[in-house]
Amino acid sequence: MATKTTLQMTFMTDQDKKVRINIPGPKAGLDANAVGQVMDLIVSKGIFAFPQGKIVKKVDAVQVSTDSTTLL
Repeated sequence: MATKTTLQMTFMTDQDKKVRINIPGPKAGLDANAVGQVMDLIVSKGIFAFPQGKIVKKVDAVQVSTDSTTLL
């Protein structure tokens, strides 16, 4: 069985739309404080532009793990 982990960070834009940045294979042992600091940095630097607008606020972050099993 193979497990894949993704960090999904959700932000609000200046056009009042939600956008998500997915980070595949995040570092093990991440905590809420570290993720929050990175998200604050992304907001303050304004380095990402989306068709939905410029990121202006962090919303949430979720670590998603999926398992897969080869059957054949």
